[in-house]
Amino acid sequence: MCRVCRPLAASGCRHCSAGADGWIASHELDGRLTARGFLCLCIFTIAAVMLAASGARAADRIRIAAQQTGTLAWELEVIRAHGLDRKADLDIETTELASTEAGQIALKGGSADLILSDWLWVARERALGDDLVFYPYSSALGAVMVPQHSPIQAITDLRGRKLGVAGGPLDKSWLLLQALARRSGVDLRTQAAISYAAPPLLSAMLVQGKIDATLTFWNFCARLEGQAMRRAITMADVMKQLGAAGPVPMIGYVFHDGWAQRHRALLDRFFSLTRQAKVILAKSPSEWQRLAARIGTSDNAELDIYRRRYAEGIPKRPLADEVIDAQALYQVLARIGGPNLVGPAQALPPGTFYSSGPSE
Repeated sequence: MCRVCRPLAASGCRHCSAGADGWIASHELDGRLTARGFLCLCIFTIAAVMLAASGARAADRIRIAAQQTGTLAWELEVIRAHGLDRKADLDIETTELASTEAGQIALKGGSADLILSDWLWVARERALGDDLVFYPYSSALGAVMVPQHSPIQAITDLRGRKLGVAGGPLDKSWLLLQALARRSGVDLRTQAAISYAAPPLLSAMLVQGKIDATLTFWNFCARLEGQAMRRAITMADVMKQLGAAGPVPMIGYVFHDGWAQRHRALLDRFFSLTRQAKVILAKSPSEWQRLAARIGTSDNAELDIYRRRYAEGIPKRPLADEVIDAQALYQVLARIGGPNLVGPAQALPPGTFYSSGPSE
């Protein structure tokens, strides 16, 4: 008895084993399909179409808003080039934007599922009632960059100097640098000449000797290292002196917790393929050659600095350790930045960090 006919006839179907022609013939009467045979054929056809459709199921879609000049755009390009998205059965829909703020608007407005941002913004939004969560992306941090032969060696040497700051007055690295300086009796806002500007402009000012030092983002630090500049004060060291046990990923994937709960399997696959992309970028100099146009340099020495600094920032610690350090740094930032920075929460709100599984 065939599975199609079984529900229809208690007496069974005695001829289905004869193949397709035999099946049709067995349900004919004087060359015409019987009513029972016609019904069986319709059900059989529908079942075959449904089976074919399930085999051709569309890939799961994830909408990402990425900064056009940011490292996530580099990773997404590697993912596409190596077909990692197809292997993971993911359709990654990317919108490239001009700024982090534009990504935040896209996420809050519902036009993106995931962006890169910092856990401080996530904590502020959670304190205001949103359900955003953060998953570590990179611990690559900036530094105070100076000319190779500059006398600046420590944070106290910034007193009386011209210091350029990328990111503005509420930039997290700038606030942490101020907090550490205060412990040494230095108020950088009043005891140094501060210039806020975009990273490319500050880099040019440093090279031209118009400022003595610049606190800038890691990728601009990498470029300056290739121009005979050096790291005088690294933000990784600043964080350790402020209580962190290791490198803290300030930047991470940000998304709504409600969305994550409905798409946990999709997120797991996405995180898995981004880890694969990170390994490829960390180990393969040729990948950086392919990304040279997007990065803005074709110099092999500079590209190798980018690769090494990028690899240093790949998160390697257990999530629980990251959370502990983030809680300690949050206290520092809340004290120096106040409600304008952190909002109403005086401690890192519970649930800020997203856990993708029990191993974390």
